[in-house]
Amino acid sequence: MVIWALAKKDLRLILRDARALIILLAMPVVFILVLGVSLGEGFGQKPADRLRVSVLNLDEGLPRHFDRPAMLREGMAWFAALPNGQGAAAVLGPCGVAGTLAPAWFPRDSWSALILRDLDETADIRVELIPTRAEAEQLVSSGRRPAVLVLGKHFSRRVARCSFLAGGWQDTYTLASAFPRPGNPAALACLGLFDERQTGLPLYLFDGINPFFRDGVKLELLDVEVMRDPTQQTAAAIIDQVAQGTCMRIVMPWMIGRAFEKIGDRAFLELLGKEEQLPTPVRLFLTNPLVPSQQKRQLSIGLQNSLQNLFSKYNLTAKTWAALTKESEHAGGGPGATPYREEGTGWLKRGAIRYQLLVPSYLVMFAFFLILTVGWLFVSERRQGTMKRLRAAPVRRGAIVIGKLIPCLIVSLFQGFFVLLAGRALFAMSWGPHPGWLALVVAATSLAAMGLALLVAAIARTETQVAIYGTLLVLVLAALSGALMGDRALMPEQMQTLSRITPHAWALDAYRQLLTNPTPNLATVAVACAVLTGFGIASLGVAWWRLRLE
Repeated sequence: MVIWALAKKDLRLILRDARALIILLAMPVVFILVLGVSLGEGFGQKPADRLRVSVLNLDEGLPRHFDRPAMLREGMAWFAALPNGQGAAAVLGPCGVAGTLAPAWFPRDSWSALILRDLDETADIRVELIPTRAEAEQLVSSGRRPAVLVLGKHFSRRVARCSFLAGGWQDTYTLASAFPRPGNPAALACLGLFDERQTGLPLYLFDGINPFFRDGVKLELLDVEVMRDPTQQTAAAIIDQVAQGTCMRIVMPWMIGRAFEKIGDRAFLELLGKEEQLPTPVRLFLTNPLVPSQQKRQLSIGLQNSLQNLFSKYNLTAKTWAALTKESEHAGGGPGATPYREEGTGWLKRGAIRYQLLVPSYLVMFAFFLILTVGWLFVSERRQGTMKRLRAAPVRRGAIVIGKLIPCLIVSLFQGFFVLLAGRALFAMSWGPHPGWLALVVAATSLAAMGLALLVAAIARTETQVAIYGTLLVLVLAALSGALMGDRALMPEQMQTLSRITPHAWALDAYRQLLTNPTPNLATVAVACAVLTGFGIASLGVAWWRLRLE
């Protein structure tokens, strides 16, 4: 058969130049290798993945006496003997402890758990947990993370002490008045009981931390640190602001709720009874020991209800931001905090997401280098007069063109499958859940490249023109489509839309669906293959019209 004879002849010519063939196959692999090693960890990740907050959680949580049942069970059982259950409040009220006996203690978990949940449920943020401080310092010093948010071991204790209220026990009864002698052992021992490092007594006795200032939250007061890389100040500042926002959402409702609940406390009524601006009947009502405490309690409840009705847009007794603003709580909509792990393995970072983008990008780009091969075949045979002899022979024009295109198509298909195999073997890339569709995309891309190659061969008259037209066209199309930069997602949205005038963009969209999407949209892949096939057929048609064999 004439077509097969012509194809075998040209295929022998191509395979005879083994050095050029090796370069044609090796060049995309070399590009992928160099860029795969050079690019940073964020390359190829989705925008939501790049906006990650790395957290080192050293928080020890709250002492075991922080909830009412444990306090009653382990340290204050003797208060149960007092009449009507009022003895505990009577004794502990002046010390600022009455609030600890609230019916529902908040939170039941550590405060760091609430911080992590808030971060996780914030849109476009992924929480990454760093296991040790040494690893966090190494990540920041090496520039692999712009900042790491460190929740210190006293974080829960500090947040629990945040309050708009007066300081608590130390404001009512100072050790200085009880133990005037400096260095008194009894005073030192008593002070130790209320140090935040002890676990024997509830630290609620020491309130009064105000973490707010003009620019937001004083993170150091909450035992929070933002470990920064000085070379990435902008990214570190973003993480700092994320930490400020989440701390504000956690601490502010807690402080407002605590303050509002105090209106219903006996201690508040006692303070109110001392207010000189009150009308005498009201003051006598509050200070009269003959008035039942239940009636006084009703007064405080009435005050609470009136204030709540006045500020009806907010739930002033809430302890969370969503409850404070009367919005529905998130139901764990975030992806969840994930442990820190290296992206890829070894020096090449084998298996990293970057190779799912780099391999198809340079596969597509180098597929269109076929323009040079086809152009040189046609132009050199025209110059040598081989085309004239073939036209003089009883061989149809179509048979000559097809016979010359078949070996180039074989080389293009072989190059595409070779790059995919090299990506799997060298870079541990995944072929996705539908590897069979990759063969269809490779074939459609080769057909599009074939059509464009023949069009250049029809226009160029010399080998120099083939080199100039072909190289310029390959580089411009690769840059316009995003193949040259390795990831089309890095382009502006308008440019991504414009780039679809190139066949490269359609091929890259198909590869992205198959290689990076866990559930590929096969309809999108089929449309891309149809566009590539249509482009190839249209280009072949125009080339057939313009092509001169003599």
